[in-house]
Amino acid sequence: MQGEDVDAAQEALMRFVRNFGLHQPDRTPCGQSLPVSEAHAMVEVAREGQIRQVELARRLRLEKSTVSRLVTNLVGRGWVRREAADDDGRGVLLVLTDAGATAAAGQADARRNRLTALLDRVPDDQRGAVVHALQILAEATVEPS
Repeated sequence: MQGEDVDAAQEALMRFVRNFGLHQPDRTPCGQSLPVSEAHAMVEVAREGQIRQVELARRLRLEKSTVSRLVTNLVGRGWVRREAADDDGRGVLLVLTDAGATAAAGQADARRNRLTALLDRVPDDQRGAVVHALQILAEATVEPS
């Protein structure tokens, strides 16, 4: 890859991170006053309905101790409860509470609205290419096994 391409990509990515608000750890880019890591955890728990804490750590690419603190915060908000896994006495299952389901739905709406507004500013004939490029970048971040 050409050095110019790397420099241009780096500059564009840094501008995007700043402008979109990804560098603000205590506020989501869609305006929720919630740490980004907790917002990502809520997405995963809501998507699955219930998830093992160890699987949440794997998906978020965070250390177990970090996820444990993060989950403690979500439990403190009343959004998640911990349950013992039926098939494993040591396993911890995370389940959304009713309040958590409401919060997750509100966060999903805020994300969708923010992304809709952002994509509305991309020219119609380039929108598909932008989405495709984001999908390619996301896949490129997956480490080969």
